Amino acid sequence: MQLPNSTNSEQQIAGLDSSSWARKMNDDIVSALTVDVEDYFQVSGFEAVVSPASWGSFESRVERNTDRLLDILADARVIATFFILGWTAERFPQLVRRIQAAGHELGSHSYAHRLVYLCSQREFREDTRRAKKVVEDISGEEVIGYRAPSFSITRKSLWALEILAEEGFHYDSSIFPIRRDRYGIPAAPRHPFQVILRNGQPTPGASEHKRANAVLSKAIVEVPPSTIPLFRMTLPIGGGGYFRLCPPLLFHRAIGRIVEGERRPTVLYIHPWELDPQQPRFRNGSWLSRFRHYLNLEKTEKRLKSLLARWQFTSVIDLLARLPEIPQLSLEEIPSRASRRSLR
Repeated sequence: MQLPNSTNSEQQIAGLDSSSWARKMNDDIVSALTVDVEDYFQVSGFEAVVSPASWGSFESRVERNTDRLLDILADARVIATFFILGWTAERFPQLVRRIQAAGHELGSHSYAHRLVYLCSQREFREDTRRAKKVVEDISGEEVIGYRAPSFSITRKSLWALEILAEEGFHYDSSIFPIRRDRYGIPAAPRHPFQVILRNGQPTPGASEHKRANAVLSKAIVEVPPSTIPLFRMTLPIGGGGYFRLCPPLLFHRAIGRIVEGERRPTVLYIHPWELDPQQPRFRNGSWLSRFRHYLNLEKTEKRLKSLLARWQFTSVIDLLARLPEIPQLSLEEIPSRASRRSLR
């Protein structure tokens, strides 16, 4: 698959197409660190009590928290991928430029943080196109990576991958191979794979430009957050609440099981608000949402520094360029248990 306007790293990604992984990864495994740039009042867990129309009325803390995260990464000499919410980028363009100036990869986290499976295809396309344009206009660079709000590309919204490819994204990091109340495709592969789409045929609502260039959107690389198998279960260790809930010793052991045991890279994520235990607190959300959001916020920074000191991290685009090969699946095969077995 030849990607349009590709850099050397992207061309490397495009040429990877089979299921053998071991050759180049054994000597020096580098994992991916990602950041979902959103504010504390924009999380999906509080959407029932905080509507996007009211976001402007809340104290924003995303700049200070992201700047703190940038300082931590600079001290550790780590480059990451920042999936930036379009609404936030629009209001804090200098923050986008600071992230870019520090050498990090810029990605998209949607514009309005709407769950994908609650959008129509047209609504998703419009939101995605708007979010991508905002970050590209600010930075002057192409945005090729996407992460859905709350990992909301599920079995019922797999159509989103075709739209992402048509809109110019080369990879997605939204399919969590676990079972959870709000997201997840339990049988999806645990490690990066390339999704072969439907013969370059555009989805409904594609512009004439997209229809004329649909052949360019025959595939997209999927980069799942990390998990570990345990008996008949798959446990999430990708980050967020899982990172704050899991005791550090067990979390490091889980990473070691993937990096040292499986000889595969991990894909981890964090939010800037997780470094902010003093953030304003919502008292009227569900107990589960409040538990997930506020648990161990005061411990996040220390745990993150420990993580960065022990393991090697880079951006998603650099991680994909390092992989010797990436296995392929059709769109229809993703939810199948057979697909996971075939990629082992």
